[in-house]
Amino acid sequence: MNMKLLPTFFFLLFIFGTKAQNIVNQPVNNSFILGKTEVFHSDILSEDRTLNIYLPEGYNSKLKYPVIYLLDGSADEDFIHVAGIVQFNTFPWVNRIPKSIVVGIANTNRKFNFTSPGGSKSDEKLIPKNGGSAPFISFIEKELQPHIDQKFGGNKDNTIIGQSLGGLLATEILFTKPQLFSKYIIISPSLWWRDGYLLREKPAILNSGYTSPTHVYIGVGKEGSIDGSKNHIMEKDAKLLAKKIKNGLSKTVNVFFNYLPDEDHATVTHQAVFNAFRALYPKKK
Repeated sequence: MNMKLLPTFFFLLFIFGTKAQNIVNQPVNNSFILGKTEVFHSDILSEDRTLNIYLPEGYNSKLKYPVIYLLDGSADEDFIHVAGIVQFNTFPWVNRIPKSIVVGIANTNRKFNFTSPGGSKSDEKLIPKNGGSAPFISFIEKELQPHIDQKFGGNKDNTIIGQSLGGLLATEILFTKPQLFSKYIIISPSLWWRDGYLLREKPAILNSGYTSPTHVYIGVGKEGSIDGSKNHIMEKDAKLLAKKIKNGLSKTVNVFFNYLPDEDHATVTHQAVFNAFRALYPKKK
């Protein structure tokens, strides 16, 4: 380099370096907003419930949208990554599922809300405070869904996503109030509760007279026994549930079973939700 140009070179280096440092050190004041959070009071549950709500790109309050209800839906549970899967699948270049609203229901007392009343000492030992599923289902039916439809524009095409005890609750809803959702994404359901009582039930969806279109995805990883017994292995119970539904007489109920051997109870949810959308929304031809 020409020695006469050295002072100029170091001066420019100093100026640009100072500017770059100032840019790096500038505080970031803009927020990245994923959705809305609101507190909704439930008279049925006698408590406030936090809802995390994702609205699709280009959301128009004058239009109606499918709604995906997510159990375990707080920010530190499954809301953020599931909302991301929904967003990805609605990208124009992917276009796998319709633009949808996601409602994440944050927990207050998860084990109580997601279980029917226990009937044995072993139930009480596993979950001492249990039995709140009936009022929680009533909350979804009579308070939450009407609120979302009225405020955000749900179109009655409802999906529920539940994993583990959430999968148990989703199965209970499918067997007792199937009309609440047209699509059920049931992941690693805790069917061991009450010694697998749901596997012995005879719900309306299995009858030939059940005519509501209902699509069920059941996903499970290589998970073994969660309750500590050898009577209920997660993947076996999930497969029995799928078989039970598949053998039903209704022509409007479809079931998809998905075994994910590379996942366990802690990791299965993300991949299963992604796979569920592939199963429930076949690729457009």
